[in-house]
Amino acid sequence: MFAVLLLHCSIEYLRASDHTDPRPNFILMMVDDLGIGDIGCYGNNTVRTPNIDRLAQEGVKLTQHIAAGPLCTPSRAAFMTGRYPIRSGMGSTGRVQVILWTGASGGLPPNETTFATILQKHNYSTGIVGKWHLGVNCDSRNDNCHHPVNHGFDYFYGLPFTLFNDCKPGEGTDILADMQAVFRQASQVLGLALLTLLIARLTGFFLVSWKLIVLLTITVLVGICSWYVPFALVQTWNCIIMRNQDVIEQPLTLETLSQRLLKEAEYFIERNQQRPFFLFISFAHVHTPLFKSKDFMGKSQHGLYGDNVEEVDWMVGRITNVVERLGLSNKTMMYFTSDHGGHLEDSDSSGQKGGWNGIYKGGKGMGGWEGGIRVPGIFRWPGTLSPGSVIDEPTSLMDVFPTLVNLAGGELPKDRIIDGHDLMPLMVGQVLRSEHEFMFHYCGIYLNAVRWHPHNSDAIYKAHFFTPNFSPEGAGGCYTIHICRCDEGFVTHHNPPLLFDLSKDPSESTPLSSDEEPLFFEIMQRIQGAVKEHKETLTQVPHQLSWNNILWKPWLQPCCGTFPFCSCIEKNTTI
Repeated sequence: MFAVLLLHCSIEYLRASDHTDPRPNFILMMVDDLGIGDIGCYGNNTVRTPNIDRLAQEGVKLTQHIAAGPLCTPSRAAFMTGRYPIRSGMGSTGRVQVILWTGASGGLPPNETTFATILQKHNYSTGIVGKWHLGVNCDSRNDNCHHPVNHGFDYFYGLPFTLFNDCKPGEGTDILADMQAVFRQASQVLGLALLTLLIARLTGFFLVSWKLIVLLTITVLVGICSWYVPFALVQTWNCIIMRNQDVIEQPLTLETLSQRLLKEAEYFIERNQQRPFFLFISFAHVHTPLFKSKDFMGKSQHGLYGDNVEEVDWMVGRITNVVERLGLSNKTMMYFTSDHGGHLEDSDSSGQKGGWNGIYKGGKGMGGWEGGIRVPGIFRWPGTLSPGSVIDEPTSLMDVFPTLVNLAGGELPKDRIIDGHDLMPLMVGQVLRSEHEFMFHYCGIYLNAVRWHPHNSDAIYKAHFFTPNFSPEGAGGCYTIHICRCDEGFVTHHNPPLLFDLSKDPSESTPLSSDEEPLFFEIMQRIQGAVKEHKETLTQVPHQLSWNNILWKPWLQPCCGTFPFCSCIEKNTTI
């Protein structure tokens, strides 16, 4: 028995180290907040993206590639697990729709299975370089329950949080700015009241108990600390770089970040070239604050945002060049996408700082409107995928999960529902129809819209049960509150739902009526039936984005040094 076990272990070791292993490598590249209209191969003729366009020319371009959520945290949770974010508790119930602090307790639950977890078990070297934004700790500073290393990644270098405006002094704040203002004003009022009472007591204007003054002093100090420490020091808490579980820079140096992320990605490929590897490159671009790299500033026709898109394209080219230089092209599947649509409301006096979503209505955070969830989707695998292929069928970011697992020789989990479908039969031409007859578009925990692609029909119907209220009136986004909300009071419900045929009206400009569409009520009945069946598959899970789970907890804060004196600079950062 021992001899058999030893032989099995030896075979597995040889397989893991043998560069003749027939299984492909995987390089997934995801940009943050990139609009589908920002890329040349998706219709942009002013921003230069030759390297991304080349991936499409040499591979497969998906024109109806859909994110499972219109914001970072839920979309990425679905991407990692192949499951709608509501199944893992990664949907919001109200205002807070993403993780806000690295010192929060919410995140991708430890019992969720990512594609990296399965690939790791099948002897892939797994790594992530860049943004995570799916949580870090649960109960203590070093338990790493949500961390990439606890979700199948052998190696992590990058941002456990995301790139926020708070990471760059002078760019303002992205975290509960109005609440900060309320806390600040309340602290000022309490401070003024304390000063008034103290002066009255010292001058004898009227008698005030010293106990009252002491109690009020403690209240003021606690009140100030409760908002000042997490908010005013948010750059220290959130803008950090980790290598595996260790914080190596706090706060991060933005000027060299993009070069360091690129170098780490290149090094990972080079050191794993002799064995199957999986690398997820999660760009910090093009989320604000935008990078001001000297080699790209002022080079595009679309200001600083265009410069950033062109820098991403250059980085994609560098990664492609490494794969080709090492002779790995024919055994490496490369994938390019965005986590959701561009942020339309993100602008200042200098102009637009968010992406362009082409002909599609809406953008980041706007529920099920197409502009917030339709994203680039490009696969390149020379020798396997036909160059220049274009697929117009509905596909999902969740499809990446089963596609990778099957190609790696793994098995899909049988103890949970996987909402994605293997894309290989569609991409190699074995089938012509997507397996997605229905897609369910959530905004937080609320089912916002449903897409239906009937069998034996080219129609793609989409019904919106509610839509976010744009503001000011007549605007194309939620400019008043900066990001749309989908909880009660911020949406308009529709009965009957707004119905569009995306095959004829991809911009969702004119809802169909029962007068125009003779099958209107039959379509609605079929969609309502699918919703009922879908909801029967859902189970109650803890809400990872509840207020309790997203608020800053000092005992969970990753820190280099002795908390709260967290400060360090990564060594050898010269690029």
